[in-house]
Amino acid sequence: MSIAGKNLKYLRKLRGWTQEEFATRLKIKRSLLGAYEEERAEPRIEVLEQVRNIFKLSLDDLLLKELSENKGSYMDKRRAQKMAAASNEITLVPVKAAAGYLAGYADPEFIDELNTFTLPMLAPGNYRAFEIIGDSMLPTPSGSVIVGEKVESLDEVKSNNTYIVVSRQEGIVYKRVMKNNRAKNKWTLISDNPSYQPYNIDAEDVIEVWQSQMVLSKANTQQRWDVDQLAGLVSNLQQQVTTLKKTMRN
Repeated sequence: MSIAGKNLKYLRKLRGWTQEEFATRLKIKRSLLGAYEEERAEPRIEVLEQVRNIFKLSLDDLLLKELSENKGSYMDKRRAQKMAAASNEITLVPVKAAAGYLAGYADPEFIDELNTFTLPMLAPGNYRAFEIIGDSMLPTPSGSVIVGEKVESLDEVKSNNTYIVVSRQEGIVYKRVMKNNRAKNKWTLISDNPSYQPYNIDAEDVIEVWQSQMVLSKANTQQRWDVDQLAGLVSNLQQQVTTLKKTMRN
């Protein structure tokens, strides 16, 4: 029986990756990773080297110790948590890389060229961070970085939550999403700043969706509103709500 194969499966699940995501990191086919995890084949040494680098383990750990059996004690649990956090890299997509992202979002070489960082307060998961420019999502200021967790299925998108939506027509946008129960192939994207009108996109045009988990912004960039601005925004928002209600009825 392959201890290394069991360890690959354990580490993948510890990190929260799908087989496809882990295989991409290891630069192998998903089917080959499946063969390793199901103990139908022994992992090649170059694959184990990649795993060792990602999880900061030794080859002896991978080949000789069944890691899942060492998770009972407090110290082992703490070690597992630290190991997961250390590998929980968040890829940053700055504004200057946004145009290239549409073509390279699934290309491991393109993604590897982007900078990464970690946030210890996030649970294990598949995260990506996007820099946003503009005032359409005020009070979230321009230049903020939105950390999003990958939504694996479009059916998991929930109305009125905020997401980074990557689509062929609109590119990368940060919006609230409203789903139309009658027209499931249509989404309405809504800005938090009511000065911007909602607009519709085709769900089939969506490439990726990342549910926002954290907003990182510079200090002293909080937007200030005066009374006249607020009054105008409330009026605009009321008009938008009326329009949305009519749209949902149609």
